[in-house]
Amino acid sequence: MRTVSVIGFDGALASAITGIIDLFRLAGVTWARINNEAPSPQFSTRLLTRDGVPCRCINGLTIQADGAWNELAAGAEPDDLVVIPTIGGPIEAVLASNGELIEWLGRFGAVSSGQVRVASNCTGAFMLAEAGLLEGRMATTHWGFSQQFRERFPRVDLQPDRLVTVDGHIACAGGGMAWWDLGVHLVERYAGTQVARELAKAFVLDVGRTSQAPYSALQARRYHSDAAILRLQDWLDAHFDAPLNLEVLATVAGLTERSLIRRFKAATGDTPNAYLQILRIEIARQQLESSRLPIDEITRQVGYEDVSSFTRLFRRHTGLSPGAYRARFGR
Repeated sequence: MRTVSVIGFDGALASAITGIIDLFRLAGVTWARINNEAPSPQFSTRLLTRDGVPCRCINGLTIQADGAWNELAAGAEPDDLVVIPTIGGPIEAVLASNGELIEWLGRFGAVSSGQVRVASNCTGAFMLAEAGLLEGRMATTHWGFSQQFRERFPRVDLQPDRLVTVDGHIACAGGGMAWWDLGVHLVERYAGTQVARELAKAFVLDVGRTSQAPYSALQARRYHSDAAILRLQDWLDAHFDAPLNLEVLATVAGLTERSLIRRFKAATGDTPNAYLQILRIEIARQQLESSRLPIDEITRQVGYEDVSSFTRLFRRHTGLSPGAYRARFGR
């Protein structure tokens, strides 16, 4: 039986702690009980905190610990799996107050294993990156904090659209409730496909999710300080349905066309054309969520004439067709 050690700290998200503990503890158990079979537990779990004291989560709940991560023998073999839950409090403050934990996590950088040995959920990836574990590796985090993550950790190959990433012995999950995607994924890696499928059925989980794209918003691309590009983004907000004209955009920004392209890419990560596509998709998403307008009418409103071309573009950016998106998120 493998051990899963979830690391607790003040300001963590309670559900990301208790939820993933439930998943691992009940793998091989709940499905067996449903079918009147003998349970076959696959994992033992424990919550470790500094000095073994209770951790006070961001929602005010205090959770008792099973032990202390800082009392494990220095240089001892890492546990089967260590999980860092979501940072629910202010990220910078939580990182600053957990220097000893971050230093302790740094020892996992030397792990040589074909199996995942350390994982994070959501903004917990900030803690792994601060410990140096993600440098040069692929990772994900909550889409809404992706720009902040990139600015702080430029050497991490961040994939904010991905729901789960695995690079070597380190796994990361995206935002919010992605801990159950991470949990089922890791159960499959450790205990096999059948156990993971049965666990997902028992918990009524949709295991087909692979992307955060349907949930992300354009606002993440405004975390920069280039006033000319911010002014241009405001202009595009009001003229998103107009054909792209670099000469007009350069005039609005007060830049040459060459400077516009270079600075726009540096500020947003996109070319003006790619950004306009994303902006149009964002407007279309808002319409699909809040209105009952036909999809062909929404297509025309955001500057496209061909519905099939727009549908392909929409699916590429969100992972869903416009109709499927409305069915999931429409009011």
